Amino acid sequence: MKTEDNWPVRCQIILHQTQNSKWQTSNWQVDEIFLDPCASDLGVESEIQLFKDERTDYRFNLNSDNPKLFVVLENDIETLSLVSVTVSQSVAGSYLDGDYLVLSVDLPLPVQVWMEAYLARHGELIEHKRKKRKGAGRASQ
Repeated sequence: MKTEDNWPVRCQIILHQTQNSKWQTSNWQVDEIFLDPCASDLGVESEIQLFKDERTDYRFNLNSDNPKLFVVLENDIETLSLVSVTVSQSVAGSYLDGDYLVLSVDLPLPVQVWMEAYLARHGELIEHKRKKRKGAGRASQ
């Protein structure tokens, strides 16, 4: 059930084959994101969760030219399993550092509106730089 900080979704991932001159390659792609998981039994059910400490990431994503939804997968030798669905680029990046497969798709407009409402309710998280102490930093002469 969708709440102010949780949206259940269903992700359908497919193996896409491409032919490039002599070689055939295959890669995983997000075929479809179902915003109502009850509307289809295709794919794997997951959820988009919003956290207050990631509000800066959400604003960064929404302000980009093409906001993205990130699907994090664990690619074992035999199987592909869904780990997470996130709208935070930094969270997706941390999974990339851990050798997970991260796919991205355009962020659906209803999810963008939902995120904007979340940011309006909880405010923007602005990271403040701390003021340096006098004499700290460069060597004094």
